[in-house]
Amino acid sequence: MTHRSGPTPGQILRHLRRANAIAARAVAMGRHPFGALLVAPDHETVLLEQGNVSTVNHAESVLARTADMNFTPGYLWDCTLYTTVEPCAMCAATQYWANIGRLVYGLEERRLLELTGNDPENPTLDVPARYLYAHGQKDIQVIGPVPEVEEEVAALHRGFWKR
Repeated sequence: MTHRSGPTPGQILRHLRRANAIAARAVAMGRHPFGALLVAPDHETVLLEQGNVSTVNHAESVLARTADMNFTPGYLWDCTLYTTVEPCAMCAATQYWANIGRLVYGLEERRLLELTGNDPENPTLDVPARYLYAHGQKDIQVIGPVPEVEEEVAALHRGFWKR
C-alpha cells in the first residue's frame, strides 16, 4: 500500500482549522472540544465531518466507523483523517482498522494532558499514535503536531477544561 502525494501545507492548515471549527460546534452542543474530518485523495474534498459525541464515541472513531461503512478499504487508504488533537489509542486503532492511510493532527495528546490535568472526563492515555502504528503492519503516514494551529486548538481546550 503506497501513498500518493501528500497534502500541501496550505491544505493541512485549512483542514485543521475546519476540524477546530467542528470542535467548537461540539462544545456548543455540550460535548467535548474535539473535531475531525475525512478528506478524499485529492486533498480538497471533505467526505465526512464529525464532532465528539461521548466518552466512548470520540470524533475520530465515529468518523472512521462511518467511513468504513461508506467507502472501500482501498479508497480509504488514500484518504486523510484530520483531527484537532492526536487520536487516543482507541481512535488510532479504529483508524488503523478502517484502513485510513494518513493522519494529520494539530495538538499532541501529551499537550492535551497538560491542558486537562486529571479531569475525570478526559483520563488521557499516553500512547502516541505513531507508537501504536509502529506496532502494526500498515504504514500509516502521520503528520503532526502542526505548530501553526497548536495554539488555536489549545485555546479551545483551555477555555473548556477550566470551566
